[in-house]
Amino acid sequence: MKALFGGVSLLIALALVGVLASRQFKATAQVAPTTSNATTPSTVKQQSAQVQEQVRNDIARAVEQSTRKIDSDQ
Repeated sequence: MKALFGGVSLLIALALVGVLASRQFKATAQVAPTTSNATTPSTVKQQSAQVQEQVRNDIARAVEQSTRKIDSDQ
């Protein structure tokens, strides 16, 4: 009886992990990275420059949004 209960519990746990894993994979597959340029850089130096520019733009956008929020709160 213990073996039967253990086997059923194991199958339930495995099914639960499978469902959660599939949901997680579906959620991450829907998020597509956004790029500002349609062309992909061919060298590592170009890729690095593009990533640095994207980070600068993201930081500038975040600072602008936070200052707007601070101004609207006052």
